[in-house]
Amino acid sequence: MNRSVIVLLCTLLLSISCKQESETSNATVKRSPNVIVIFMDDLGYGDLSSFGHPTIKTPNIDRLAYEGQKWTSFYTASSVCSPSRGALLTGRYPIRIGLGGEKHRVFFPESIGGLPSAEITIAEMLKAQGYRTGIIGKWHLGHLPEYLPTKQGFDYYFGIPYSNDMNGVKWGLDTFFDTPNINMWNVPLMENETIIERPANQHTITKRYTEKAVAFITENKNNPFFLYLPYSMVHTPLFASESFLNTSSRGLFGDVMSEVDAGIGQIISTLEKLQIDKETLVVFTSDNGPWLMMLEHGGSAGLLKDGKGTTWEGGMRVPGIFYMPGTVHPGIIDDMGTTLDLLPTIASLTGASIPSDRIIDGVDLSAVLKDKVTSPRSQFLYYRKQEIYAVRNREYKAHYTTETAYQGNNQKKVLDKPLLFNINHDPSEKYNHSEEHPEILKELNVLVEKYKESIISVPSELDKYPIEE
Repeated sequence: MNRSVIVLLCTLLLSISCKQESETSNATVKRSPNVIVIFMDDLGYGDLSSFGHPTIKTPNIDRLAYEGQKWTSFYTASSVCSPSRGALLTGRYPIRIGLGGEKHRVFFPESIGGLPSAEITIAEMLKAQGYRTGIIGKWHLGHLPEYLPTKQGFDYYFGIPYSNDMNGVKWGLDTFFDTPNINMWNVPLMENETIIERPANQHTITKRYTEKAVAFITENKNNPFFLYLPYSMVHTPLFASESFLNTSSRGLFGDVMSEVDAGIGQIISTLEKLQIDKETLVVFTSDNGPWLMMLEHGGSAGLLKDGKGTTWEGGMRVPGIFYMPGTVHPGIIDDMGTTLDLLPTIASLTGASIPSDRIIDGVDLSAVLKDKVTSPRSQFLYYRKQEIYAVRNREYKAHYTTETAYQGNNQKKVLDKPLLFNINHDPSEKYNHSEEHPEILKELNVLVEKYKESIISVPSELDKYPIEE
């Protein structure tokens, strides 16, 4: 063969090889996934149509459950607002981060503290990875400048700094059940560190949260981002935009849920339009169970017992949904998971480093999301303030102290003998098996003592002020 032809063939083969290597290399280059955590307020286990509610229609949230993973045994780390939010963001039980004590369980407008600055949030963890970070919605981890989200790793903040019923002219059930009036609730709406509206127009607050979320996603479509979206609803008082009022057979609560659901539909549509839906993990859950004392203005725990403020299942078991097309393996997961697990799971999926200088109570669920393997979580502690009220190990749950739903008289009972329930057989906690299985109670008692040895309450700046529950 002619020497020049041989040289030409070699050149062509080398060119094809280099092109294939380049294409292969480019195909393997994948940016870190975006993360969106949608955190509802006082949404109960039974408040979604995909979790069994007969008259609330949530087609967009249901789509996430059907096309992603629906977790039926998913827990929040506390049954009230502030500690549940701190636990989600840090991956640590509230008692470890100073939010489980008698004095500072829930932050109020008169509070002078907040989430301790020494804690490391998901936002701070991902910001170190080059992520853009934003929170749109309810913060409730300190409203003074030194405790705002912008001091906890978030680049952008838009929302109400505490619960939407705080700073009310008066407080009583009749206040909530009258026609909602924004002037009754002197809560501020903030953007970054500035109050931009007071009182916040809560009739449009859900709509504006969604619009800001869509804008944040669009602005950061070419960069990895973390969006924490803690909607103020369905915490009472309930507000919905005019176009959603009187549209649900569930009444005002259903109207509010319809608007939230429509907003989530807009967010998913935006991800799809920008072609980043397959690069974005979406998590949907709630901060605690339903506020039962609000009657029809509160939600439902479905077949679970009791609600907000308690360590019965209805207070701390909440809807859990994970969605990421092509990554999250669709299906129903009956294994245990918690909001504590979000930080290590997100770290695993993004390549971020988990804080190594402190105890992290969460576990990595990423293998369950991708391959539907058995969840690594088998145990969970049910805290109220600084006490372990109950503990679960696999299918068995023991109660040592009980209280009724969040109300004026919570009827605390320290039990002479623990109650024991098989949660898989009896999620309503009706049938006590403590007499039949003393050996299981003994195992659970050992587990509780082991955890007590490892739990350290953080004194820090939170002990400077009194907070009433």
